[in-house]
Amino acid sequence: MFDTLSDKLELVFKKLRGQGVMTEDNIKEALREVRLVLLEADVNFKVVRDFVERVREQAVGSQVLQSLSPGQQVIKIVHDELVALMGGGEENGLDLAAKPPVAIMMVGLQGAGKTTSCGKLARFLKGQRRRPLLVPADVYRPAAIEQLKTLGRQLGIETFDSRADQDPVEICRSAIRYAELNGLDTVILDTAGRHQIDDYLMNELVRIRDEVEPREILFVADAMTGQEAVNVASGFNEQLEISGVVLTKLDGDAKGGAALSIRAVTGKPVKFVGLGEKLDALEVFHADRLVSRILGMGDVLTLIEKAHQTFDAKEAERLQKKVKKGDFDLEDFKNQLQQVKKMGSLESIMGMIPGMGKMMKQMGNAQPSEKEMTRIEAIIDSMTRGERANHTIINGSRRLRIAKGSGTTVQEVNQLLKRFTEAQKVIKQLQKLGPKGLMKGLGGMKGMLPF
Repeated sequence: MFDTLSDKLELVFKKLRGQGVMTEDNIKEALREVRLVLLEADVNFKVVRDFVERVREQAVGSQVLQSLSPGQQVIKIVHDELVALMGGGEENGLDLAAKPPVAIMMVGLQGAGKTTSCGKLARFLKGQRRRPLLVPADVYRPAAIEQLKTLGRQLGIETFDSRADQDPVEICRSAIRYAELNGLDTVILDTAGRHQIDDYLMNELVRIRDEVEPREILFVADAMTGQEAVNVASGFNEQLEISGVVLTKLDGDAKGGAALSIRAVTGKPVKFVGLGEKLDALEVFHADRLVSRILGMGDVLTLIEKAHQTFDAKEAERLQKKVKKGDFDLEDFKNQLQQVKKMGSLESIMGMIPGMGKMMKQMGNAQPSEKEMTRIEAIIDSMTRGERANHTIINGSRRLRIAKGSGTTVQEVNQLLKRFTEAQKVIKQLQKLGPKGLMKGLGGMKGMLPF
């Protein structure tokens, strides 16, 4: 989503790094460019104005101008101010410290991804060892009730049995009673939306709020709508006093203005971000991590958290032993490939590794894609157990058979085997270097990845 913003800021920062001596004029010119970049990214005008002024006040201080690397100092100031702009340092978690069942009311316009976000949030809470209940309270949108019930079945999470001819307030009231009687500690209310804010919608939401007294009122905003998402969030906040924001479609190609502006305009924290259509594509929002991604610094902490959630500890230990012995084979590689796919899109994962996102852009068409990963799995699945364990036995006739079985060409099979052999060598070298050598060695893997 932030590719354009990241690229343009990188150009500004490149000029700053090249400045041996900084003057107030240099800083003024750099901040003018930063201002234009943010405005082009659809960041709220007032937010940009205040942001640039705060950076300017700090950047023209003698401590910065007289430092050995003034350009880097200014970049750090921009980084820190962006983090502060997006609510850095705030505690953005859900407030669930109340007598159960705790109600969470999800509000927003139609098309923002509210119902899907309800499912994602329920899955997240289930992972936190809570027992959520999904409540379909949108009786106006066709199939909305059935959509949430379908999500509940997919996730193994109970969904309250509501009907389109019921009053939404009564649905929510009954759902709270049902949760109390059945030991469910969190109730997620999927309320109705509209294409725009109107009095009827708001009156209904206010009645629900007053009836169930939700601990959280989360506004679901489509990040693809830019500044309009910020304006709508302000409208909902005035009527309902929302407690936080869920930004959806942050994996899209929007400019990013909503993500950068919504905290400053509404005064409410962004609590979650949706990064894809899959039901596990919901992350707790961390301003510092998102800013690091925007500025091309990666996001290692989120990558580590995803790895902990996805990878099996025993499997990782078994794999480490195999790597030490030099027994890492194609079967192991396929298993790891499948684990990586569970972590999300390859592009988002690589973007969390410092410097890797930029390297992937330079690779252009050579960078790995989801389709290529699927093709690799098909090739490996077409091999016998013996061939996966020892790829050196795969001769010409075996390669032809594997290609036919996987719907690929012999050239593609050859390419996989060649790159896998090269990758094996790199893995052995990194194993000798230890953890510090891992990040350093990643840069040398360009062109050697087996996909």
